[in-house]
Amino acid sequence: MGDFVIRGHVLNPASARHVTMERRVLHVGADGLIVASHGADTPAATALLDEAARCGMPVHDLTPAQLLMPGFADLHVHAPQWPQMGRALDLPLREWLEQRTFPLEARFADPAFAAPVYEQMVTTLLANGTTTAVFFATIHEESSLVLARTCLRHGLRAHVGLVAMDDPTLCPTNYRNPSIEQALAASRRFIHAVRALPGNEHGLVRPMVTPRFIPACTDGLLHGLGALAATEDCLIQTHCSESDWEHDYVRQRMGVNDTVALDRFGLLRRGTVLAHSCFMSADDMALVQARGAAIAHCPLSNAYFAGAVLPLRQAWQAGVHVGLGTDISGGYSPSVAHNAAMAVTAARMLDTGNDPALPPQRRGRPGTRLTFAEGLWLATRGGTAALDITAGQLEPGMAFDALLIDRAAPGSNIMFPPAGDSDYAPEDIAQQILCNMGRPNIRTVWVAGRRAFGPAL
Repeated sequence: MGDFVIRGHVLNPASARHVTMERRVLHVGADGLIVASHGADTPAATALLDEAARCGMPVHDLTPAQLLMPGFADLHVHAPQWPQMGRALDLPLREWLEQRTFPLEARFADPAFAAPVYEQMVTTLLANGTTTAVFFATIHEESSLVLARTCLRHGLRAHVGLVAMDDPTLCPTNYRNPSIEQALAASRRFIHAVRALPGNEHGLVRPMVTPRFIPACTDGLLHGLGALAATEDCLIQTHCSESDWEHDYVRQRMGVNDTVALDRFGLLRRGTVLAHSCFMSADDMALVQARGAAIAHCPLSNAYFAGAVLPLRQAWQAGVHVGLGTDISGGYSPSVAHNAAMAVTAARMLDTGNDPALPPQRRGRPGTRLTFAEGLWLATRGGTAALDITAGQLEPGMAFDALLIDRAAPGSNIMFPPAGDSDYAPEDIAQQILCNMGRPNIRTVWVAGRRAFGPAL
């Protein structure tokens, strides 16, 4: 992989509230980082193009219908649930787990079953523009390593967690860790094995400590996993205050909300990703902010299993890091873009309310809506910042995790501006991308400067 230059329109989330759309010249270094980004008509851009010509550095020109944008970060994916995506969404959460999900995940004891599932999932996520993903695997070490190897082979930036779950009151006999000691030893081995994978010297794929959620784990296992994460300096992922059932279950067992309980077990720290978190109180959010943890907002899944909308703006106002999660298969779409559009939609419904039997002034929670600029931020830099990854914006010093979007691709649902109509604001373009983009529009995907999907330029 050598240096190259791309010239064309760049859609960039400059901040949570501001999107830019400019013709720029980007220089991507051999290390996969963006070396420089200049306005296309500036002297600096001319100098860069002249230098590229002298050095024989490839220069790629985009068409007027094409644009570059950062790749998407998906903070919550259940990899073994891929075969179940788009199914069983009519069941309540606990029944969904017991009747459908645990039996499916138990099948991943067989690596031969796991391998083609994970192959299809990883390639499909890349084709949908995901460049960073955070995965729950299963309790099975061998097949979970198959997932890590698959991500590494295809160049997907990934965080993979070997699931820990040992409480017999919720976990089935054929799908749980037999003891605290076994679960902790397996998690430790998995952390070391992922870090030692050949070709993973730069940590493109990283392990995560992964208690499934408090209801599935004994106190001893939760304490042990907190200590393991500290000893191994390993990121953590779990579910938090997802639904009425899960939230109430924890309160009855622990006497406190999930957030406080996780903190007591040493599981709330910088690098912890808390999926859902719909029922957090203001005190919970303050604690998450103080520990530097993050929320994976899963708007599609929440519509089916949470029974609530995350008050995302309240979390932001509390200083909490928030990114997006598809929550496959609780969410039915592998597209982070579609989940970003759903985040805007869900926030709008929370803001205005949705019960027509109530008068407008009592129907909603004013001040909670989101803009599409904020949706784009959640889908890109919001997620990578939560993981301390230097990506998610197309700026110098950032990793070139990027998508080449072709708005005129065959089968496109994006309305390209008519001839002579060039007054589309950057947020209009962002809105079109999040609402109308499909796989035909994603021509090429890069992760750390390496082409991971699509044809070469």
